[in-house]
Amino acid sequence: MPPSLPVLSGRETVRVFESLGWRVARQNGSHIIMVREGSIATLSVPDHRELAKGTLRSLIRTAGLTVSEFVSAI
Repeated sequence: MPPSLPVLSGRETVRVFESLGWRVARQNGSHIIMVREGSIATLSVPDHRELAKGTLRSLIRTAGLTVSEFVSAI
């Protein structure tokens, strides 16, 4: 059974993606924009106290990761 998604804030999610090679490019309002060298994708992480499960799953998919890879990076 795949691991379930944890409940994370926007800032916690940014820290996990930073450990996976993404960096903060800028912040536009309540969204933190992240980029990675060699990737055309950008991640727009909402700076909320708690991210919705669907939003987190979408960010993980856009980053080209599996849920298992993301959870193991926490």
